Amino acid sequence: MSDDPDADRLRALEARIAAARGPEAKHHMDDHHSQAQLAWRMVIELVAGLGIGFGIGYGLDALLGTTPWLMVVFVFVGFAAGVKTMIGSAREMQGQIGATEALKDPGAGASGWADEDDD
Repeated sequence: MSDDPDADRLRALEARIAAARGPEAKHHMDDHHSQAQLAWRMVIELVAGLGIGFGIGYGLDALLGTTPWLMVVFVFVGFAAGVKTMIGSAREMQGQIGATEALKDPGAGASGWADEDDD
């Protein structure tokens, strides 16, 4: 069956077609994200940090009766966490760190926070 002349002709035809096509051109979305997707990712990270901080603060205020103080404090903490996550995402997008490193320590190497010998 491996000596089938039709199979040999088919393989030869496939090879000629592949050679004529040349290397496959990748679509621009295969390896890279569009700028709009990256912007939305960063906005969602910031809003999620603010929302989680607000929720924790509001919940603690309701339990402890310290209305607005803990909510204000945790909104600022959530904002800081969102900004730190955005910095990690921006560094990942620039190719300075890998995705797994960004997940482990989102603000790793942010200027002024870590020892400056890393560069």
